[in-house]
Amino acid sequence: MKVTIVSGARPNFMKIAPICRAIDAARKGGKNISYRIVYTGSQDDPSLEASLYSDLDMPHPDAYLGVTGNGHSQVAADIMLAFERELDACPAQVVLVVDDMTATMSCAIVAKKRGLKVAHVIAGTRSFDMNMPREVNRTIVDAISDYLFTAGMVANRNLNQEGMIPDYIHYVGNILIDTIRYNRHRLLQPLWFDSLGLRKGNYLLLTLNRHDLLQRRPVLASLLQTLLDKAAGMPILAPLHPYVEHAIEATGIKASNLHMLPPQSYLHFGFLVNQAKGIVTDSGNIAEEATFLDVPCITLNTYAEHPETWRIGTNELVGENTFALASALDRLMRGDWKHATLPDRWDGRAAERIVQTLINGEG
Repeated sequence: MKVTIVSGARPNFMKIAPICRAIDAARKGGKNISYRIVYTGSQDDPSLEASLYSDLDMPHPDAYLGVTGNGHSQVAADIMLAFERELDACPAQVVLVVDDMTATMSCAIVAKKRGLKVAHVIAGTRSFDMNMPREVNRTIVDAISDYLFTAGMVANRNLNQEGMIPDYIHYVGNILIDTIRYNRHRLLQPLWFDSLGLRKGNYLLLTLNRHDLLQRRPVLASLLQTLLDKAAGMPILAPLHPYVEHAIEATGIKASNLHMLPPQSYLHFGFLVNQAKGIVTDSGNIAEEATFLDVPCITLNTYAEHPETWRIGTNELVGENTFALASALDRLMRGDWKHATLPDRWDGRAAERIVQTLINGEG
């Protein structure tokens, strides 16, 4: 069985790495399965730091489609045409996609129209807001997939309610946790950590990525000011992409304890998550990592793709409500925060279940 694994952006590689290792292990065990990694972006993508693949202990992509841009329709069209050429040159029986990006949807459609099997990792997540492009992407991919690999029972229920074929749904667990478990003891303290006078457990970690939030400067400014007020001088580390840093600078907010840093490598950022007193983020992935590591996490959103993170984990949803953020920060700063109960199948074996299902399906 030949599997083409698609990545559309840097975060996808965290979920692909354990699948690559699981396929390698199956091959060593005599199974007839191989993979090819395709990145839909360019080889010189600045978001792919030089250490990414060694940090994740995975091979570099076999092919780069070289598609860049911001327009959903243009990017989708360019990826579909490029992926057609990729499959012409390197045929596959299964195309495996992850998450809910435009690249995920585009490559899934191409594969399905060619009569190939489509496997969707992290299927069934829903915001129930079809005005979100990612909700459109994930709904389409789930509808045409032959393997729906879910991370939790809520995702299973979503797929069942949408009438998906039950035999297509496979509850394998959270693939991101495979990566965290594998790398937990490989995390590296950044060289600059001591030079900033930082101490483990005595700083807050801030990450922001959502364009719709960043574009509403008054809301962004109010949330940042609340964070600074409640931090009471405690260092705030903010590894940010340039467009996020520019948005923060445009608010005019400055503080000596707000350290805006360039994006960090995977192992360095993992260290910062693991050692933080608490995290303020708009990222679902980071909320999952925080729950596994039992680190307090405040999410600037009204929903989580993995509800387990706030139902039994360390995550709390405050949306963009400054009063809710202030209340949560008060509890975080005085150490009055809930601890995580590890969700079911966050055992680091999701990739093994995925690969075994693919192998069994071939027969």
